[in-house]
Amino acid sequence: MSASTHSGAGKAKRPRFFFAAVAFLFALGFLGARPAGGPQVQSREAPPKICRYLTWEWNTRTRTSVNHRWVEKSFGEVTGEEMDPASRCSVCEADQITIELEGLPEFRVCKYFAGKVKAALLEIRESGFPLRTVTGYRVGRSRGKPDAEGLRTRFSNHSFGTALDLNADLNGMYSHCVVFGEACRLIRGGHWRPPNPGTLTADSIPVAALKAIGWKWGGEIAGRQKDFMHFSLTGY
Repeated sequence: MSASTHSGAGKAKRPRFFFAAVAFLFALGFLGARPAGGPQVQSREAPPKICRYLTWEWNTRTRTSVNHRWVEKSFGEVTGEEMDPASRCSVCEADQITIELEGLPEFRVCKYFAGKVKAALLEIRESGFPLRTVTGYRVGRSRGKPDAEGLRTRFSNHSFGTALDLNADLNGMYSHCVVFGEACRLIRGGHWRPPNPGTLTADSIPVAALKAIGWKWGGEIAGRQKDFMHFSLTGY
């Protein structure tokens, strides 16, 4: 009889302990779900990523940039022509990284190349080569067949942050220039007069340093144009 009484008492105690534990855990979870000082705030989804850039078109008749304007849209609306498949960067400011070099205005390049470009430019500077100006990301339609109004129709490599212009005042862009000579016509920048300090040549340190990271020099491109200041993934 004594053993039977013990067994019944044990069974009666287990439910009381079980329900007390469940109630305690429930209360703990309920209180923990609310931040101190007020009711629980529902988390909000991050706003969609915005594509924003300043652009223009090159007028081949007046030889000026026209229609300067800001473009703003969601990344989901970015078109194929606003993307560069070779670099995976778009014309959007969000795809660019700012580079700062002492003594020069800051500039931007495609985020996937920023580290290598900065390292190459530091190598150029440490060599003693006079690096006076650098231009990188700059969105504009300066390539492609002109439309009926004489406006270029394709984005340049600068538009994607995959081009640099170095010392433009000493390394101009020329047309009618299959081989450099008196027939070449300066169309932008300053006259190219090697071996003046700051002039880029095939055997100069800047050309070697940027070629080493896979960028090509505009002074060696085929065709009727030579762009001695210019470096890009294609050279154009």
